[in-house]
Amino acid sequence: IPVTLRQAIKMGVREDIAGFVIPLCATIHMSGSTLKIVACALALMIMHNQPHDLGLFCHFIGMLGITIIAAPGIPGGAIMASIGLLQSILGFDEQMVALMIALYIAMDSFGTACNVTGDGAIAAIINRIFPPETSKQ
Repeated sequence: IPVTLRQAIKMGVREDIAGFVIPLCATIHMSGSTLKIVACALALMIMHNQPHDLGLFCHFIGMLGITIIAAPGIPGGAIMASIGLLQSILGFDEQMVALMIALYIAMDSFGTACNVTGDGAIAAIINRIFPPETSKQ
């Protein structure tokens, strides 16, 4: 958070906007984690010849979006929070869940980079939507 905050301010985002948006997004904006989980789950389903379709994955992505918000802010927290969805919605067995955890942890730095970059981008967008108020004299 401190590095993202410093870089957002350096990009021109006002301190009050950055101070609110960056910590909030660090908690609930997990696009990189979601992308990794969905991509790896689809790859494993294809490799294991499991049936997969758009409706199934739309349901999975919707539920994953809700679950990821509640994921703890620790490395691997998102995958651990999504294990129940992998098993109940996609039908993963223990071996597939183990592979998902290993793949997720191996690629964690890429997801974190996506999350952090997105946090800065969201702060810049909010900064443009809410320009500084001019004092009335």
